[in-house]
Amino acid sequence: MAGSVLGDIFKITTWGESHGTAVGVVVDGCPAGLSISEEAIQAYMDRRKPGAIKYSTKRNEDDEIKILSGVFDGKTTGTPISMMVVNKDHRSADYSEIAEYYRPGHADYTFDMKYGFRDYRGGGRSSGRETIGRVAAGAIAMLLLKELGITVTAYTKSIGPVEVDMSKADMDYIVNSPVYMPDAEATKRAEKHLADAAAKCDSCGGVVECVVRGLPAGIGDPVFDKLDAGVAKAIMSIGAVKGVEIGDGFAAAGMYGSENNDSFYIKDGKPEKCTNHSGGVLGGISDGSDFIVRAAFKPTPSIASEQSTVNRNGEDIKIKVKGRHDPVIVPRAVVVVEAMTAITVVDMMLKRMTATVSAVKEFYDKK
Repeated sequence: MAGSVLGDIFKITTWGESHGTAVGVVVDGCPAGLSISEEAIQAYMDRRKPGAIKYSTKRNEDDEIKILSGVFDGKTTGTPISMMVVNKDHRSADYSEIAEYYRPGHADYTFDMKYGFRDYRGGGRSSGRETIGRVAAGAIAMLLLKELGITVTAYTKSIGPVEVDMSKADMDYIVNSPVYMPDAEATKRAEKHLADAAAKCDSCGGVVECVVRGLPAGIGDPVFDKLDAGVAKAIMSIGAVKGVEIGDGFAAAGMYGSENNDSFYIKDGKPEKCTNHSGGVLGGISDGSDFIVRAAFKPTPSIASEQSTVNRNGEDIKIKVKGRHDPVIVPRAVVVVEAMTAITVVDMMLKRMTATVSAVKEFYDKK
């Protein structure tokens, strides 16, 4: 199956299925000498694992990460880093009855049409557990960015109609919010909205916002390898994402040019922007201001209310999806958005090192 590899220099390959023996990732192209440990990566894994928050699947997995290669004495060796999480609490019997029909909102039908069969046990490669490899790789990317003074911070911007008031945002509150919102008042309203949906055997969607701070100007290439295009592709590859916007995004379509343009001024001898409607990108290249991206997640498609579908025999049927499913995917997806953003940024920063002759000469000039 193609489509499991991302990146040019900092390259990741995820592998494994939801109900297989294990899931994991191979990271190639990470520079040698980066200090990493299973404990440091586990901190990111714990943010997306089942049961980590109130509104997640009851699947009982500790998602314990194991580093199999590429690290010696706590530092990367420059060779491929392989990491794995063993699947322990997979109840394949919970999914046996869906083998003969297509769940609305899932990839059941499309996998069948492409491959002639599908792994119906929890969705196989289209399952949310595939993101384990992404988060493990993203943890390494974020540790590398930290060495460069760059931070990647994501949070829930909205759930259903409930949106964070950024004028009241407290970034320290994110980890204390059951829905990973930086706003205590919005958190309470979001919890009520989720409770109302659950009472109707329904689910909710929402938006994750991610901010990269400290990114220097000059990252990204024009035309097909733009920074925003690369991040958009990476985030759109997350299973439940249905839309991505950079900076003001779709709101820019309703603005005048005089409103949307970010004026420049000189600060400490360097150009700075008065505003950041562009989200930190001009012409696909970072401009030195905060890089801002948002991802819109659809409601979890597995719901207990009755739905219409068809089976493989071409018959119309009614179903109620069984099993253990998240009523909202957004809070657990926050760290996945961080990971995919960090992976893309690191890859493009490594490519930037060969963009000019002066940069190459600076590296190789040993005088």
